[in-house]
Amino acid sequence: MKQLLNFFLLFPLLLFSQSFEKGEKLFVDKKFDQAQVVFENYLKSNPNHLKTIEYLGDIAGQEKSWDKCIGYYKKLKTLKPNEANYYYKYGGALGMKSLEVSKFKALGMIGEVRSSFEKAIALNPKHIEARWALIELNLQLPGIVGGSESKAIKYSGELRELSPVDGYLSRGYIEEYFKRYASAEQQYKRAILIGESKVCYQKLADLYKNKMKQPEKANKVWEEYKNKK
Repeated sequence: MKQLLNFFLLFPLLLFSQSFEKGEKLFVDKKFDQAQVVFENYLKSNPNHLKTIEYLGDIAGQEKSWDKCIGYYKKLKTLKPNEANYYYKYGGALGMKSLEVSKFKALGMIGEVRSSFEKAIALNPKHIEARWALIELNLQLPGIVGGSESKAIKYSGELRELSPVDGYLSRGYIEEYFKRYASAEQQYKRAILIGESKVCYQKLADLYKNKMKQPEKANKVWEEYKNKK
């Protein structure tokens, strides 16, 4: 009788666990529509389950449903205000939303986008993605509303302290953005020396092919990468 009672007490928990795991597997398999249904049902019985809310926010982001995405990440910030990644994701979703509204409305959102990324770094000083986001923000925004090459370079310098590869890649990106291609080339070459990853080679090859109009050099870069594999 005791074993039977324990079964009935534990059975709902087992169902909930299996339901979440099913949704997680669907998410990993990129079956987002199916995963969303599972997670939404799971959330009805577990309204404050952080990972479920995060998955639903990520799915909304995949669908470019930015209002829903923002809502989920905002809830995460409220439930766990000391988690850096929630601020990073919230800032990213808000930034994407700002691209779809009028310029006037977007200007009113930029401050919160920036402060969200800065908050992520304050909570986690080693947060690499938030620094990349701030580099992009400072490059894309006009100076009159807070864009700044010097700030972008500052965050690139911080990245180099945390991850030399990210530091050189980000500085190369900045140099490429301002069409200082020779300087960008040197930064990407330094990234290759340290990282030797496909991303590093890709950046240099793309620079040669698309910006410097030197396809033969791009081909040599890929040959070098293939020979290292």
